[in-house]
Amino acid sequence: VSMGRTLVELFYDVVSPYSWLGFEVLCRYQHIWNIDLRFRPAFLGGIMQATGNKPPAMLPKRAEYMLKDIKRMAKYYQVPVQISEDDFQRVLGTGTLGAMRFITAIDMTQPRYLEPLSREFWIRFWSQHEDISQPENILAVARQAGLSSELAQKLLEMISSPAVKNRLRETTEEAIKYGAFGMPAVVAHFNAEPHLFFGSDRLELLGSVIGE
Repeated sequence: VSMGRTLVELFYDVVSPYSWLGFEVLCRYQHIWNIDLRFRPAFLGGIMQATGNKPPAMLPKRAEYMLKDIKRMAKYYQVPVQISEDDFQRVLGTGTLGAMRFITAIDMTQPRYLEPLSREFWIRFWSQHEDISQPENILAVARQAGLSSELAQKLLEMISSPAVKNRLRETTEEAIKYGAFGMPAVVAHFNAEPHLFFGSDRLELLGSVIGE
């Protein structure tokens, strides 16, 4: 972290539409605020399990609200999240472990692709409503993000390696240690202590805490 810049870590999983909203807002603000933004791909399933949390859509009234809420936020922040009731079943039936391991592998090897690759996973899953759990779809996402087929193939082979699995598990545990129970979990390191903010609707508060 350069002098005077606040380290802000964003723990996210591409299964989470609110993570996409938070990601895009922080990407825009990383050049306006004096922050050093670090993307921390983690596994939401692991966080839910460790903290006894459940997907918000499991509560019918909350699911009803969430549909409206995400539509409003997508419009306000100009992020192309498309959501309908069918998505709740679709999301519960799709594992993102492979995708998050793939994103972790890029973070470990070619971090400059981390932002575009993560975005393409969200676009494919939350805009185009396509599966992101199958290897051929993961490779298609990688192509969209500008990765060569050689690199994409190499990363796909890495997702079953202990190094990648451990890194994703460690990042997920780190999020839990900061107090995360869902995603996005944003941690600002300010005045020598970590400040956790949950969700994409607390970013003004984050700005205020770090003096922006």
